[in-house]
Amino acid sequence: MVTPADYNGNKRIPTILWIHGGPVAQYDHSFDFIPQLYAANGYAVLLINPRGSSGYGQAFSEILFADWGNKDFEDVMAGVDHAIDIGVADPNKLGVGGWSYGGILTNYVITKTGRFEGAISGASETLYRSNYGHDHYQLTWEKELGLPWETPEKWERISPFNDVDKVTTPTLWIGGADDWNVPILGSEQMYQAMKRLGLETQLVVYPGEHHGIRKPTFQKDRFERFLGWFDTYVKGAE
Repeated sequence: MVTPADYNGNKRIPTILWIHGGPVAQYDHSFDFIPQLYAANGYAVLLINPRGSSGYGQAFSEILFADWGNKDFEDVMAGVDHAIDIGVADPNKLGVGGWSYGGILTNYVITKTGRFEGAISGASETLYRSNYGHDHYQLTWEKELGLPWETPEKWERISPFNDVDKVTTPTLWIGGADDWNVPILGSEQMYQAMKRLGLETQLVVYPGEHHGIRKPTFQKDRFERFLGWFDTYVKGAE
């Protein structure tokens, strides 16, 4: 957990669950700019290594095989509960977000619970069969889920798009127009669905950008949008 430099533990504060990508990756003790940005602006930030992450062995990572958004969802929510139990997180001012698989797990979070006041889903996927032949993970998809015309139920079961009608959290969808790793298609689909359902949402697409946003003006814009979204919906929550 990262907290503001002047935080002394005497009150509950707005808290962001910021989820790492991968999912086979991990938070470690190296410097990470985005959590520090949030902490510098008054947030506690939860940096959790749920099941599926690196660092705890092969079996720990393999738990998510063909079962995304299940055990890892349980783990990040347990982290949120702990932050509330120890008196740090304000249960009425919670935000969630991440980039790449961090965005994907965010999609599972907002389709499974309404506990969060604001969400940011960066470079994420939502309707997986629509990415077959579009992104660059074809062999990976086939090894994990089978061919989409032979095992469609496996693909659809883990697609958060199919539960979009359960979303209540205002969500910012954001990514690069030329991202062939995790295409902007998924963000467009969720944005369209949320707009159709009358939910609070916004879509930001950076032209000429790929999976990582590199143009300095776009980087600045992205961080400003991150803070603006959480300040509006998390800090501003009543």
